[in-house]
Amino acid sequence: MNRREWLAVTAAAGFAPSSGADLSPYRTPYKYGKLVLAADPAPGAFDSRAVDCPFVFRHGNEWRMTYLGFDGTGYQTGMAASTDLVNWRRLGCILKRDPSNPVTRYNIAMNWILRDSNLRSAGKLKKVGGCYVGVYHAYPSAGYESGPAVIGLCYSKDLLRWEVGPPILNPADGADWERGGLYKPCLVEDAGTYYLFYNAKTNVPRGWREQTGVATSNDLKAWKRYEGSPVIRNGGPGSWDERFASDPCVMLDGNKWVLFYFGLDAKGVARDLAAVGTGPFEFEKGGEVLVDVGPPGTVDSTYAHKPSVVCHGGDLCHFYCAVSGPWKTEVRGISVARPRPW
Repeated sequence: MNRREWLAVTAAAGFAPSSGADLSPYRTPYKYGKLVLAADPAPGAFDSRAVDCPFVFRHGNEWRMTYLGFDGTGYQTGMAASTDLVNWRRLGCILKRDPSNPVTRYNIAMNWILRDSNLRSAGKLKKVGGCYVGVYHAYPSAGYESGPAVIGLCYSKDLLRWEVGPPILNPADGADWERGGLYKPCLVEDAGTYYLFYNAKTNVPRGWREQTGVATSNDLKAWKRYEGSPVIRNGGPGSWDERFASDPCVMLDGNKWVLFYFGLDAKGVARDLAAVGTGPFEFEKGGEVLVDVGPPGTVDSTYAHKPSVVCHGGDLCHFYCAVSGPWKTEVRGISVARPRPW
């Protein structure tokens, strides 16, 4: 797509670039327009109410997606498979709540598995000590994201059976910006150092803010929070991320670090954005929206947020959580956008 065509598409969608980091290599203005994964209508399904937070990667001769399922009690983690990134079949719930575990008795939300961090790759997974390494967050109470969540690691040899480790980050040990609870983790390895990006919220009952920080480790055991966090802060009044700068999806594009995330503005609209840096600690936000909400009647008329990006056939495929309708009757599922028409 040339610049004139892109400007026409974005103008029709109601947004246009301004100053900031150049996001032209990461544009995905063409939405699929339908959910590729929706809630399971089967009675008692772990994802009967909603599906959320996609993480897409390449495994063998097919694509896989981990996602969160909500059943009214809490989040659990599912997996799906696809040969074309559009038609997905469920493989089942791979991480279930454990009533005997005080950390995961209501929720176990695995958001990321250590993968090839090259943005232009298909996102094949990497092993450490013969195991895949996943990162989860877990809320302590029943309900939708109820209570201050913690972050931990889990390990698997087959992607279907997981050993869940204890928390490695607790909100009470962090700075003021993260005392209210920790959200989506993203684990990146570069030159022997592990970088754990995550968003967190302030400890206020209403109107909290969310921002994104990072912790580092050399062995996946001892973690040190970066003192300069958050690395993605809330924007000023009227900005796309005035309230939330959340759900990091971080990859390397040559010598650039690209941090996809979603912003929530003061009006309550969530959309996917990105920032670019020359390292893992300093980022410049882009001056445009990558995936915006759609018009009334579309699958993402309420929110278009929580990015997961893979490369297929030279195209970046930007998966996201698409939400339509008001809160109590909303429809929450997964959709995708890319640089060219479907």
